[in-house]
Amino acid sequence: MSVSPQAGQLPRGGSLLSNRVKEAGRALLAPLVRLAQRLGITPNGVTVIGFVVVAFAAGMVAFGQLLGGAAVLIAGSLLDAVDGALARATGGTTAFGGFLDSTLDRAAEAILYAGVVVYFLRSEADPIGPVVLALAALCGSFMVSYTRAKAEAFGISAAVGLAPRTERLVLVVAGIALAGLGIGFGLIGAIGIVAALAAATTIQRIWHVQREMTELPAVSRVDSTEER
Repeated sequence: MSVSPQAGQLPRGGSLLSNRVKEAGRALLAPLVRLAQRLGITPNGVTVIGFVVVAFAAGMVAFGQLLGGAAVLIAGSLLDAVDGALARATGGTTAFGGFLDSTLDRAAEAILYAGVVVYFLRSEADPIGPVVLALAALCGSFMVSYTRAKAEAFGISAAVGLAPRTERLVLVVAGIALAGLGIGFGLIGAIGIVAALAAATTIQRIWHVQREMTELPAVSRVDSTEER
């Protein structure tokens, strides 16, 4: 099992949002966790509900309901944070729960960027540039997640880098809200920043894993033809 950074400290290659800020956000979610407990909602149930909410928000964004979509995205993001807190509070943390959460996180991210692409296709006179940026942001986001998952398969923690999922989501929501307020370049700018930061984070994680592996005994390499 990989060793986590100590509470309140950032791992090498710290993210844009400090651990202290994230811990404060989790504390604000405590009432929602208690409500879910009273209602008897399981952590996996919260995960699925959060995915549905984000998918609905993506549809709103696709059809130009930007401010409403941003608000619904925030609600879905809160639910995404609640499921883990609820699992810890109820002692219901399971391997399948972690798998489901990670899988639906990736699916939700893909659907959100699909919604952004549809919005660009519907609203931009020349959508090629914005669409390419959105695809770059999506590919970069998936690479950020993949590098961490692959590292953890070798027993190495790779939760490092400037823009893990929370930071990327904050930027996208902010960009959607700005576009909803009439600042059209806000969303394009936010997507461009996400694309750049995701690429940088992928490089940071590769570098981090390379350094960690040089400090470990030789590990068996996975066949490069392995299906992924």
